Amino acid sequence: MLIAIGLQESRFLHRRQLVGNPPRPTGPAKGFWQFERLGGCRGVVDHTASRYWMHGICKAHDVQFNATAIWNTLETNDVLAAAAARLLLFTDPKRLPATTDTRGAWNLYIRTWRPGRPHRDTWDAFHERAQQVVRAWGSE
Repeated sequence: MLIAIGLQESRFLHRRQLVGNPPRPTGPAKGFWQFERLGGCRGVVDHTASRYWMHGICKAHDVQFNATAIWNTLETNDVLAAAAARLLLFTDPKRLPATTDTRGAWNLYIRTWRPGRPHRDTWDAFHERAQQVVRAWGSE
């Protein structure tokens, strides 16, 4: 899930959301998983399923435990960004879909990230690529 969502959100190329024409890294979302301050950042701070764990992660990374401090750090701390992304998935009451369940993965992504302009047309290829990466790691 994290690989597929990272590919969908930033292609693992952009740690700040691109906006405008020409595109510039000045948008409201940060990190490879493109968290907004009042979206994903606030979600992992406020939700009962993630709050305790996010507090510990912030402490370990010397980041204040609030949405603004987390948001300000995501652009330069990929470990914090990955932890926040995983915890955002943890806030969903449903089980994680099977690794091969592309539709279930899309539904989880939509429920948890709530993208403003979802791009369903790119998801299947990114999800397949994520599966390939997981399979390759498993064979090492």
